[in-house]
Formats: sequence, structure tokens, C-alpha cells
Amino acid sequence: MKQPHKKDKNKKLNVMVNDTLSDMLTRIRNAQLAKHSKVDVFNTKTNKQITEILEKAGFIKTYDVLESSKNMTSNQSNPSREITIYLKYLTQAQIPCISKMQRISSPGLRLYSGYKDLPKCLNGMGLIILTTSKGVMTDQEAKRRKLGGELLCSIY
Repeated sequence: MKQPHKKDKNKKLNVMVNDTLSDMLTRIRNAQLAKHSKVDVFNTKTNKQITEILEKAGFIKTYDVLESSKNMTSNQSNPSREITIYLKYLTQAQIPCISKMQRISSPGLRLYSGYKDLPKCLNGMGLIILTTSKGVMTDQEAKRRKLGGELLCSIY
């Protein structure tokens, strides 16, 4: 008789994901609902830039980029890398700083906007993150620099 499969607590982020941004938003949302203090997400250039924006805006405490060679296999040239995001809560009751995170543009339906037509999130109280020719930035910075681009997500 076979033993039931036990999940290995040391295994992290060994799943193939096509849309790493949606995966990151979902992981953060689920971790905040479960009142976790930190969450691990895939380390991609876009995810790192969005994490920097979240830290500057005060939605998260901080983040660390971890590199570990433990999960390295023979056909893998680079060690697995991940970002650890330390979540921020408002009170002792642990009310999340991020009340809603929503993906706007997806791989199947890309949404673009010029700088004059950028939508507002909660009348300017929230953030819209977009990717431009000059990198990933918030809607306020894109308007200031007169850049349009692909709308990635809204956060408030």
C-alpha cells in the first residue's frame, strides 16, 4: 500500500506559470487574506519593478531578493530565484494595506492607453501600474513624463 503524498515544506515556487504578474497578485491577495507576514513570488524584472513601486507607495513593508542554489537541477543553468515580500497591515486587527489588486491587461487581452487617457483609480487615491518604453511606473509618473503604455494592474 502506497503512502499518501506529503507536501515538502522546503519546496518553493517549482511550478510552471505563464503569467507571473497575475500569479504575484494572487499570491499577495491570498497571503493577506490568510494574515501571513510574508509571501514568496517569482523573481522577474516586471515583478521586481512592481514590488519596488508597492514599497515606495507604502503598500508593503519591504522585500528581499533571494537566490538559492538548493533547487538547481542538471538541466537548469541558473539557480531558482524568488522575491520575498513582507506584507503590511494597518492595525493590530491586521487589516491589509492593500484592499484590492486587479489585473487590467492580460496576455490574452492587452490594454494600452496614452498618457492623456490614463484612467484614474479611486479618483487618484489608488495606483495604476503600467509598463512604458521607459520601464514600469505608476499612472502619476507616466502623466508627468507624458508616456503611455500597457495598463498592468490597479491597486488600492
